[in-house]
Amino acid sequence: MKLIIVGFVSFLYIRKEFSSKNIIDFIDTGLSSIFAISIKLMYGLALRVSTALIILAVLDYLYQKWQYKRNLRMTKEEVKEERKQLDGDPLIKSKIRSIQRQMAMKRMMSSIPKADVVVTNPSHFAVALKYDGVTMKAPTVVAKGADFIAKRIKEIAKKHKIPLVEDKILAQTMYKTVEIGREIPQKLYYAVAKVLSYVYQLKKGNNRA
Repeated sequence: MKLIIVGFVSFLYIRKEFSSKNIIDFIDTGLSSIFAISIKLMYGLALRVSTALIILAVLDYLYQKWQYKRNLRMTKEEVKEERKQLDGDPLIKSKIRSIQRQMAMKRMMSSIPKADVVVTNPSHFAVALKYDGVTMKAPTVVAKGADFIAKRIKEIAKKHKIPLVEDKILAQTMYKTVEIGREIPQKLYYAVAKVLSYVYQLKKGNNRA
């Protein structure tokens, strides 16, 4: 394209200078005049070609700059694809989290039969506690849940004859403040101790009966 433009500019200039009239005048002139006219023509041609090349160079620079910036800009799809590669596919991550939640739920439910007591709200919350004086410093939350999960926890507890104790404030507090697998905080020792004491007395009474 550059060569075509430069050639076209040269052609227009030469055609203009070597019109029929100029050719006749050129033949009738002497050698010195021919030399002077040739220098003039060469200078004019060089000037026009140089001007055309400068304009083309500026346009080429602007085009190359635009093309470079365009190549640097990534499309939305490319950004998404790069993010998937860096962070992982959101769909796969969501599936993995779902599987992890299911596995955690199964582990939690399997811990309920080993609990000593389930403290209820009675309907909204259920927290299963286990205490082993040899291996634990304090009672530990082995399972907890709200609404449907709380109902499921109570069903499993009843099936395995785990005592259910209703204490609205204690159940709600443990559900909101103690994570599964964690020991209860010191401020709840007294309230939980009362519940466990009641459960132990209940078990002793059942054993005697």
